[in-house]
Amino acid sequence: MIEFRTVYPKTISLLGGKRTKISVDKNGVEQLSIVVKKSVEELLKIFSNEGFTHVKFEHKQPFQIGHGLSLKLKKPWEMHIRLLDMKKGLVAIQAEVEVSRDYLQHLFCQRTPVFYEIEMLLKKHQVEYKIWNEKIKKYVHAVFDNYKIQLKTPNFPVFAWKPMVFVIGTIGSLYLLKYILTV
Repeated sequence: MIEFRTVYPKTISLLGGKRTKISVDKNGVEQLSIVVKKSVEELLKIFSNEGFTHVKFEHKQPFQIGHGLSLKLKKPWEMHIRLLDMKKGLVAIQAEVEVSRDYLQHLFCQRTPVFYEIEMLLKKHQVEYKIWNEKIKKYVHAVFDNYKIQLKTPNFPVFAWKPMVFVIGTIGSLYLLKYILTV
């Protein structure tokens, strides 16, 4: 299994020329949004063509539109995208990389927002976008440098939870059957 490496905007300028840094805290880097003037249906079609699938269970964010999308990356990583309603016909895209939902470690492993991966995808499909900083409620004019981010693989091997549920269910059924036959 491999570590996940990416870069993320660090020093930015806002419209008007003011420079600022994207903050980092114990939870990671501050989330930037990519804002587009496209319909949700058009965006879903683009992401679907790139291999993204709908997420069934997730923690929904305020103003989230529908279900999120995910794309399997190299084991054990996946990219998770949320579309958010920005009003005035604008849709914000937020993305992060995390351990896949297929593994038990998804519940407690680190995750990080990603930016350039979505930017490249939008450029490929010729979608115009702007970068929004929710914390200061302004659009980003330019990015000057980047953080280098590295997500480490979990300390112990990732464990697929679906087969585990099947095995536990089967063993539980056998014990239940044994109990019923002995009563």
